[in-house]
Amino acid sequence: MTMKSLVFWVMSCGALALVGCGPKEAPSVKVGLNVELTGDIPAVGASARNAAELLAAQVNAAGGVNVGGGKLPLRLVIGDNANKAEQAAAVTQRLIAQDNVVAMIGPDASACAIPASEIAESLKCPMISPWSTNPKTTLSAADGSPKDYVFRACFTDTFQAGVLAKFVRNNLNAQTAAVLYDVASEAPNGQAVLFRETFEKAGGKIVAFETFTTGDRGFSAQLTKIKAANPDVIFLPMYYTDVPLVAQQARRLGITAPLIGSDAWSSPEIIKLGGEELEGSYFCNHYSTQIATQEAKKFMEDYRAKYGQDPDDVAALTYDALGLLVEAIQSAGRLDRTAVRDALANIPQFEGVTGAMRFQPGSGDPIKSAVILQIKDGKFQWVANATP
Repeated sequence: MTMKSLVFWVMSCGALALVGCGPKEAPSVKVGLNVELTGDIPAVGASARNAAELLAAQVNAAGGVNVGGGKLPLRLVIGDNANKAEQAAAVTQRLIAQDNVVAMIGPDASACAIPASEIAESLKCPMISPWSTNPKTTLSAADGSPKDYVFRACFTDTFQAGVLAKFVRNNLNAQTAAVLYDVASEAPNGQAVLFRETFEKAGGKIVAFETFTTGDRGFSAQLTKIKAANPDVIFLPMYYTDVPLVAQQARRLGITAPLIGSDAWSSPEIIKLGGEELEGSYFCNHYSTQIATQEAKKFMEDYRAKYGQDPDDVAALTYDALGLLVEAIQSAGRLDRTAVRDALANIPQFEGVTGAMRFQPGSGDPIKSAVILQIKDGKFQWVANATP
């Protein structure tokens, strides 16, 4: 099913939905949360839901969202997209057309965020993806122009590729690199291609460019080719669930080159699953708990107190995305989607727990920095702040 037919099918299914039918609800600020609670990356959805519920509780404890001089409770309407494009599109349609949310946070995975963004744009409902780095999320599928109603709280893959290429060339002195990625997965596919382009522009050489397909568990053929190419580093743009398998099989084959990852490595689950085979690996991420601002430290303390664990980058980005949205709603002064969209686009700068972000006119992509982390002694250790 093409992207265009997927969006048309989902919108057709919801075309007869009536907004406002049934028992009358008490006034509130309804925000949709479209997240990956089940499927193959459930830790991502859990982090997003936790952070959103934390901020909602804090806002409501302070009296609610200030809308036109009066305060209304912030209400989350949560939908599970199971990290499936069709389900993410269906959840988007339901949240906007049936639940009548004023805006939507998520999806996080790019494969889900891209179709969801097409629907949000067509229905003129503000959407902020906390974690989708693929450039397509905020660009029109028809002509590549920026979408009006779609924003993100994270950097893009284009930015990330530049950061990683610069780091491995300058900091690790790598002359050659190999890449192994899931050709059927939206974000890893884009990250692999962009890394190859930026690494080669920086004077490096890609000596192996290998693929696999979602669900594969054996990588010996690809890793044998990579071993023969003898790269200085190996770039693995893949989700935290796949990385440990690749790392274990690579080390068993005698491959000792440093492993490099994208922000898709960011869940702490990767350390539990990967063990010592990932020791010394580097990856690009959205923030680090080790260089947190006072605002970020407060967020981390509150998150630990509520959930008993440190927040990962998905949690921090979701907290920022919802915080940005609340600020926009208060600035708009009314629960009107277009007014909220305009307020989002005109916030000059937002100080979030992942750092300051600002939007250039006509773009839903924020200007912000990244960090490089290393897996060391069983923890994520900050190495450097990074810009391309």
